[in-house]
Amino acid sequence: MLIAQITDIHLGFEPDAPGEFNRQRLDRTLASLCAIDPAPAMLFITGDLIDRGDRDSYERLREALAVVPFPVHLVLGNHDQRDNFRSVFPQYRFVDGFLQYEIDTPGLRILVLDTLEEGRHGGAFCAERAAWLKARLNEQPTRKTLIVLHHPPVELGIPWMNTDPDEPWVSRLADALGNNGNIVSMICGHIHRATSTGWQGTVVSSCPSTAPQVALELRPIDPDAPDHRDLIVADPPGYALHFWNGRELVTHWDTAEDHAVLARYDHNLRGMIQDMVSERPNGSHKSAA
Repeated sequence: MLIAQITDIHLGFEPDAPGEFNRQRLDRTLASLCAIDPAPAMLFITGDLIDRGDRDSYERLREALAVVPFPVHLVLGNHDQRDNFRSVFPQYRFVDGFLQYEIDTPGLRILVLDTLEEGRHGGAFCAERAAWLKARLNEQPTRKTLIVLHHPPVELGIPWMNTDPDEPWVSRLADALGNNGNIVSMICGHIHRATSTGWQGTVVSSCPSTAPQVALELRPIDPDAPDHRDLIVADPPGYALHFWNGRELVTHWDTAEDHAVLARYDHNLRGMIQDMVSERPNGSHKSAA
C-alpha cells in the first residue's frame, strides 16, 4: 500500500494573486501524485494547509484538491484556523474541539493528531488530546499503527524551527504513546524539509513542503541579531511516498519536477533485471500495489 503525503501548502500567502506561487507549486505536486502508477491508496496533507487562516483560501484548497482521484485526509497545522476550516470542510468530525480521527485499513491503523494551538507557532498537545490518543492505542495495543501530525516532537537541528524537547506538549505526547511497540512511524510536516530520526522507539519523519523549503542552516541563531542567513529557498516542491509492505513503513521523498533520465528498462538491461530478481526467494518481487 502506498500512502502519499504533502505538507505546508501555505495557500493564500499572496491572497490577491490569481496565479499565486504557492498554488502553482501545489498544482504541480498534485499532478505528479496523480500520475504515479500504482496510484496511492490515500493522500495526507499534514498541516499549514493555508497561510492566514481565512475561509477564501480553504475554498481555493478544496477546489485544487478536486483533481485528486484517491481519498485525501487533512491535518491541521499552526497556520490553520479551526472554525474557517470546519466551514469549508464540514465532513470532518472534531472530538472535544480537536481534529483527531482514525483511518482503518486492512493492514495498518492510522491515527491523526491535532497539534494546533491557535496563535502559537510551535506545537501543542493538551490533556484532552492525549487522553484520546491513549484511549485509541489501548483499544488495539498490538495493531500496527501509523501516527500522523503536523509538528515533529523532536529537535531537528534548524534553530529557528526547532521543537524544544523540554516543551510540555512533547512529554505529554510521549506519555500518551507509552511503550507501544506497535507504532510503525510518525509522519509530520512543519519543518519544510525531509528529515528522519528515532524517537520513543519509532521513526519520526518530516515531509518537504509544497510551499518553498526552509534552508538547511544549522548554525545557532540569535533572535536579537539578524545575520542575513538564508531562511527560505525556492527549491522544488516535494512530497513523500510511504510504502507499507505489511511489516514496515518505508519512506521515499521526491520532488515535483522533471528528472533527467540516464537509463531506461530496455532490452539491453533486461538481463540485469532478470538476474537481480532471480536472486530473491522464489525469484519473485513485491510491488507497492
